[in-house]
Amino acid sequence: MHLFFSGIGGAGIGPLALIAHQAGYQVSGSDKQHSLYIDYLKKHGIRNIYVGQTKDNITQLHRRHAIDWYVHSSAVSIENPNSPELVFCKEEGIKTSKRDELLNQIIKERRLKLLAVAGTHGKSTTTAMVIWLFKQLGLPVSYSVGAKMNFGEMGEYTTGSEFFVYEADEFDRNFLSFEPFISVITGVSWDHHEIFPTRDDYQKAFVDFIDQSNHTIIWGEDQSYLELADTSRIIVENSQNLHINKITLAGLYNRLDAYLAVRTLHEITNLPIDKLISIVNKFPGLKRRMEEIIPGLYSDYAHTPEKIRGAMSVALEIANTKHQDVVVIYEPLTDRRQHYIKNDYKDCFDGAKIIYWVPSYLAREDPDLVVINPEELISYLDDPSIAHATKRDDHLKSIIDKHLLSGDMVVAMNGGGGDSLDEWLRQEFQD
Repeated sequence: MHLFFSGIGGAGIGPLALIAHQAGYQVSGSDKQHSLYIDYLKKHGIRNIYVGQTKDNITQLHRRHAIDWYVHSSAVSIENPNSPELVFCKEEGIKTSKRDELLNQIIKERRLKLLAVAGTHGKSTTTAMVIWLFKQLGLPVSYSVGAKMNFGEMGEYTTGSEFFVYEADEFDRNFLSFEPFISVITGVSWDHHEIFPTRDDYQKAFVDFIDQSNHTIIWGEDQSYLELADTSRIIVENSQNLHINKITLAGLYNRLDAYLAVRTLHEITNLPIDKLISIVNKFPGLKRRMEEIIPGLYSDYAHTPEKIRGAMSVALEIANTKHQDVVVIYEPLTDRRQHYIKNDYKDCFDGAKIIYWVPSYLAREDPDLVVINPEELISYLDDPSIAHATKRDDHLKSIIDKHLLSGDMVVAMNGGGGDSLDEWLRQEFQD
C-alpha cells in the first residue's frame, strides 16, 4: 500500500510516516516548507518528499506509483480545506484521512495495546521517558513521540511489541480518536484556543479522553481540576510523593514527568519503583528540551507560560551549579495564542537576567487578528524592564556571542518548526 503524508515535516505526521515505512508500507509525502526533519526522514529511507504542496507534484507521483491513502496533518485541512492536494485526491477517489485513522489501523492490525500520554505540557518528555524505560528494560516497544531523541527514532515500529506508546496531542481533538489501554495525563491547563473556545471545552475534551481509556494515571491536582470522581479505572498520584525526591534529574517539572513514567512502567511490569527510578535517573534528555547546542547555548520548546516556568526551573538549577546568570531569547509560538495568554506572562521568566524577545513564529493564523508585536507582549510582564524587543539578525547573534563570552547561560525558548529561532541558532552557531 502506498501512503502519502502531507505535512510530513511536522512532529505529528513525520514520526507516523517513519513508523509506516518500518512497518512495510510504501511512503512518500510533502510539506509547505523545508525543515531539518525532512532531511532526517530522507536519510532514513523516505526519499519521495516534495517541498511545496502542489497539484503537479502529487499528480506526477500518483502516475508513477498510485497513491492508496492520503494522510494529512490537521494544519492542512484547517489552513486550506481546498488545498491542491486535497482537491486532487477527491477527484481521483483516493482515500483521505488525518493521522489518527491510519494509526488506529496499524495498532489494530498489529494487535498492540495503546499507551497514550496526554496533557497540555510535559507530553513529549514523559512519552520519551516511558520509551527510555522500555528500552533500558529490554522490552520491545513501538511508539511515536513529537521530539527527537538520541536513543531512538521519533517514530518506531518494532516486531514483537505488546505496547504502542503515543504522544496523544489534544490539538484538533486528535486524542479523542483513540481508546487507550492506559492513558497518562501530565497536566491540564487551557490551550489551543482556536479549537477549544472556552476553558470548559478544553476540560471536557480531557474528561472524554479519560472516559475512553481503560486505565488512567493522573495527578491529584488535575483530577480536582477536571472534577473527576474516584473510580477503580483512575490511579491518582500525589505530586508530593516522597519517591519524587529520589529522582535526580534537573528541574521540578522533569522530576514530576519522570515519576509519571516510572509509575506507568510499574503498573505494566510490577517492577519495584526504586529500580525504575534508578533507570529514569539516567534519562539522556530530548532534542529541544534544554538541549545544549554549543557550550552555554541551549534550546527549549517552551512556548506557553506553564512550559516557560518549567524551562526556567531547569535552567536555573543548571546555572546555579555553574554560578551563571540565565539569559533568555524568546520567540512566541503563533500570534493567535498570544491573544489568549498575554495576561499570563507576568512572572513566568522570573530568575532571568535579561530577555531578548523576537517576533512571534506565525502558523495557522487568524487573518482577522492584529499581530501583537514584542513591545506590547513585554508590557504584560511584571517587570518589563528586563526584556528587550529585538529581531533574529546579526545584531542578536553578536549579543548572544557577548553573553556566551561573559559566561552566561543563554536559553532559547521557542516552539516553531522550519525557519524557527531554533533552526536559526543551529545555522548561525553550529555551522
